[in-house]
Amino acid sequence: MNSLDQAEDLKAFERRLTEYIACLQPATGRWRNFICIQNFRLHRKHSELPNVQWKLQGFMVILIVVSVCTATGAWNWLIDPETQKVSFFTSLWNHPFFTISCITLIGLFFAGIHKRVVAPSIIAARCRTVLAEYNMSCDDTGKLILKPRPHVQ
Repeated sequence: MNSLDQAEDLKAFERRLTEYIACLQPATGRWRNFICIQNFRLHRKHSELPNVQWKLQGFMVILIVVSVCTATGAWNWLIDPETQKVSFFTSLWNHPFFTISCITLIGLFFAGIHKRVVAPSIIAARCRTVLAEYNMSCDDTGKLILKPRPHVQ
């Protein structure tokens, strides 16, 4: 196999890997629209919205914000002296911030947001492990990184 064929094979592999990692991003329009709205609120620049990395960062931002809201609400719920005196459902009714953020977090996990956040990095890490045997690596988007050959003396 000559070097031209090898280069074509590497390009084809890179194209397929980047395509596969890009396809792991949210497939439905509602997720894309939701993330674009969140990114617009955070950055206020239209030119930054369509990038795949922004979508992944948007998922992480959503997950972090909802997790922090749930933790804050849980702390307020636990330190409230009325929590011990009333029933569980009354306690939840008295703390709507915690209840809503907890339901939102559970809903996001049922919708699979945790898979959307970590799936591309898992695939990239596994590819790096395999590619290391061939003196190559890849970035988080699937672009190949060729490393110099080790010199045997």
